[in-house]
Amino acid sequence: MPNPIAHLFLAGLQALSVPVAGHGMTRAAYPPILDMRARAVIENSILKERLETVVPAIMRERGIDMWVLVARENFEDPVVKTMLDAESLAARRRTILIFHDRGPSRGVERLTVSRYGLGGLFSAAWDPARQPDQWARLAEIIRDRSPRRIAINSSRLTAYADGMTLSAWEELGEALGPDLAKRLVRDERLPVRWLETRTPAEMLLYADIGRMAHAIIGEALSSVVIMPGKTTTDDVVWWMRQKVTDLGLQTWFHPSVAISRRGTARPLEGDSVIREGDLIWTDFGITYLRLNTDMQQNAYVLRNGETEAPPGLRAGLRASNRVQDAVTGSFRTGATGNEILASARSRAIAAGLRPTIYSHPIGYHGHGAGPSIGYWDNQAADPRGGLPIHPDTAWSIELNASVKVPEWGGQEVEFKTEEDAFFDGRKVRYIDGHQVDFYLIGPR
Repeated sequence: MPNPIAHLFLAGLQALSVPVAGHGMTRAAYPPILDMRARAVIENSILKERLETVVPAIMRERGIDMWVLVARENFEDPVVKTMLDAESLAARRRTILIFHDRGPSRGVERLTVSRYGLGGLFSAAWDPARQPDQWARLAEIIRDRSPRRIAINSSRLTAYADGMTLSAWEELGEALGPDLAKRLVRDERLPVRWLETRTPAEMLLYADIGRMAHAIIGEALSSVVIMPGKTTTDDVVWWMRQKVTDLGLQTWFHPSVAISRRGTARPLEGDSVIREGDLIWTDFGITYLRLNTDMQQNAYVLRNGETEAPPGLRAGLRASNRVQDAVTGSFRTGATGNEILASARSRAIAAGLRPTIYSHPIGYHGHGAGPSIGYWDNQAADPRGGLPIHPDTAWSIELNASVKVPEWGGQEVEFKTEEDAFFDGRKVRYIDGHQVDFYLIGPR
């Protein structure tokens, strides 16, 4: 691993498991959490490596000679935000980044047309005392290097590649003049490739980030938090939010907790009191070291005398696991998200399952850049699923299987699962495992 600091950090993170009331899934112990200074060291080290390796690779893959990114304070380009060091945090006034590929022997030059050098990762290339006009200075740099194809972030398909605002586009065009402006290319895949690509160092970190998220879920869906007949779903939601804050982490969306109950047609949320015999579902994610998780897991509240969930509920979870297998088994390099969706649905339906698949990339954003694999409200091909799948990408394998539960009078239940995974170009593996048994909540 090229990042020795992260290597030392990871060497000490050997998470243990502890039983939850002697039943069902085990609950992971909380991995150590770094203080802010240590986080910054790791974030900056990984960012430096990404700028030195990922950027040249994707620019040459796309045939781009120069990449120009423009952001403004309080109006970030989503790509620029991920390229700033841990001390810079965000754009200041107007921040312009330039990547210029000088060829394999000389590498990619990194410049910023701003007042600051951005943590030493970009060379400051603008002195307002000599050239007060920031756009004019950008034009000088471009004219001196005379690139053939200049990529900008502009896309109708995805917000992640649409960071160039109309006003910035107009000012850039005016500064360059008609001849240079003809070289501008709206390459929506280049930003996506930067955001979706995961490095080995990031994936080593991701394992413990996933374990952290699983630890929070495991505690939330346990007798430590839930007292049947008293605790509501909102109590669990707000316990999770508070736990994330207490740990010094962030969540990128408000958690969801819902109950499936015999005789109740729709899941119960809000101030619904959790009872014995309930199936509890949660959707939860955290942000740590710039990476996000997105997970859905399930628990069962034991009735008096029960030691496990009824067979029909266990069969429902197994059905969802089989749909997961259909999705992960359909991944192949170069296939589009739509093609993977069609393949996975075909496999699952042929196995007698009733699937709904809505998996998506994950990484710097929870709903990450890259092709979708279905939507909960659209199981057909979608323009957002038209991009190809690449190796070294992370995914939330999100889906459900609809199953009729005999013990509940044949009531149909959606068994929803979501687990984060990594595609290495050959196969998909779960970053921190996936749920195959319910968490079981028993008497205190």
